[in-house]
Amino acid sequence: MPTVAAVLLQAIAAAYFLIDGVDDLVAQWRTGPGGETIMETIVGIALVAGVAIGAAHLRVLLRETRRQRSALAGARGAMAQLIASRFAEWNLSASEGEVALFALKGSTIGEIATMRGAAEGTVRSQLSQVYAKAGVKSQAMLVALFIDDLIDPLLMPE
Repeated sequence: MPTVAAVLLQAIAAAYFLIDGVDDLVAQWRTGPGGETIMETIVGIALVAGVAIGAAHLRVLLRETRRQRSALAGARGAMAQLIASRFAEWNLSASEGEVALFALKGSTIGEIATMRGAAEGTVRSQLSQVYAKAGVKSQAMLVALFIDDLIDPLLMPE
């Protein structure tokens, strides 16, 4: 909103300069306009052009931002579906799923224990169960399973 307000203020200022310059040109038409009047008119035209170009660029940026937000929302939804699908495939309990999700987000065992209000030993045990069900040996390997699903094999260099 502040950006739109700034563009609107610039448009008003540019219109003022342009109208003032044209008004001075018309008033001095018979006597011959001076260099200052011509310069005011040129500045007014340049300001209007600058506002128009800036507004057009702003529209493009806003449209691109909306497109990117939409794409990101789609990717988040797809990732959530992938995670839910894998967790169901591995038959994770609700607690194991929660611990696995925190692990995917990069949390340490201590952080997971604190967030869940559990002992670190409990979290270690649950992570071991998750790793066994997923067929991996570490947090990095767990994350890699999901990254592999997201990478298009056709885009990989040969």
